[in-house]
Amino acid sequence: MTDSFDTTLIDMLWVLWAAALVFVMQAGFLCLEAGTTRTKNAINVAMKNLADFAIAVSVFWLVGFGVMFGTSQSGWMGSSLFGWELESTDTWLVTVFIFQAMFCATAATIVAGAVAERMPFLGYLWTAFWIALLIYPVFGHWAWGGLLGGTPGWLAALGFIDFAGATVVHSVGGWVALAAVLVIGPREGRFQVDKPPTAFPAGNLPLAMLGALFMVLGWFGFNGGSTLALNSSVPGIIANTILGAVGGILSAMLVGWRVRRYADVMYAINGAIAGLVAVTAGAHALSLPAAFLMGGISGVLMVLASEWLLKRRIDDAVGAIPAHLVTGLWGTLA
Repeated sequence: MTDSFDTTLIDMLWVLWAAALVFVMQAGFLCLEAGTTRTKNAINVAMKNLADFAIAVSVFWLVGFGVMFGTSQSGWMGSSLFGWELESTDTWLVTVFIFQAMFCATAATIVAGAVAERMPFLGYLWTAFWIALLIYPVFGHWAWGGLLGGTPGWLAALGFIDFAGATVVHSVGGWVALAAVLVIGPREGRFQVDKPPTAFPAGNLPLAMLGALFMVLGWFGFNGGSTLALNSSVPGIIANTILGAVGGILSAMLVGWRVRRYADVMYAINGAIAGLVAVTAGAHALSLPAAFLMGGISGVLMVLASEWLLKRRIDDAVGAIPAHLVTGLWGTLA
């Protein structure tokens, strides 16, 4: 067995293991969203998470992967590598497909939390379908289209860098979530004239916190696997991921305490997510102090954005828009 084959095999095993960790994030989203919403709606939210995973992976296999990584058409979208063209014997290509399919499912499931308790089941499935068919793959092609050695997308050609998807995955999912909540409107009884917003009780906050921990675990693969190789940069990337998360938790708890006068559980949970999202853009390049600082700033931005949405009477059931969209933009720009 040659050294080059050993290296390729080890890289494939690492990316497949990272994909398995990213899949754990799906369980994290399910627990977080089911635990945050009211008990009567928990099974609906959980079912949406399972169904959007099935739809996202199926559609991404058939069309989305080709749109994202196929032969580039002037840097705008791919035109090959569709489901009927992929061969299981092309082990490296299939490995990248598995990893990216988990990313696509993550982008789709971000929307589920924001629109929880009011979006019809079939309407949500159609949303997941379009995210996997065009929205995520097209933007992914612009930023990552040259990942497999082809012509880079137009955005990458301009020098755009998003290491693991702060914008490509999380901001894209957040933009769709924002559009959805603006179109659908708030939950019944959430906002009333001349009254403060009605706080709906979470069904199971310990379950939501467990979901957040699953997401932190999954993020080790999300960021660490984006090297597409098991190399010397992986430990630093995972360390930056951890420090971003804890920085976000601490700052969100402190600022949330200042705003709410108590330790808000959802701010702590979303602070972790905010820190993770922010460092995702540059996890390969950040120093450890910079990752902690970036996570801390993202926690503050998440709290401020959450309070702004409430003042604007925009109903995000789990805080997905501040945690994914706002901090994804911050991480990419920083």
